Amino acid sequence: MTSTVQKILIATDGSDYSKNAIIQGMELAILVNAKVYVLYVLDKKAYAPPILKTSISLGSKWDVIEETLRQEGDEAIQYAKKIAEDKGVDIETVILEGAPAHTILEFAEQSKVNLIILGALGKGRFERFLLGSVADKVVKHSKISVLLVTDQIFNS
Repeated sequence: MTSTVQKILIATDGSDYSKNAIIQGMELAILVNAKVYVLYVLDKKAYAPPILKTSISLGSKWDVIEETLRQEGDEAIQYAKKIAEDKGVDIETVILEGAPAHTILEFAEQSKVNLIILGALGKGRFERFLLGSVADKVVKHSKISVLLVTDQIFNS
């Protein structure tokens, strides 16, 4: 009997919920013998200043923000690679730039994944309030099954 889940996309932002989603996603991949993609979306717009009537030069500060976001992405991907290696799961990792929910859904559709796994909450409740929940948007707009991981039981 073949599993209907052959390709799994695990979206991560490096948060504790995402780390747990990675662990649970890898366990599921082992059970159903699925290919795993781990995706980090670099969202520069989340840190963009509001549009002002006067121009303000931020100089190299935006370079620092972008470098910090890239470093966070690299750390999230490295975490996933370590878990995959420990569990013997073959994964493909991807870092893309864009709006997280849209980019996750677009990547999932293009890669023909059967399941999207992500943490129910991201980096913080305050950010969730300000930016809207990526998980909520993915669930509402996905044509693919979505598994939200809600607890924080994981090994760091």
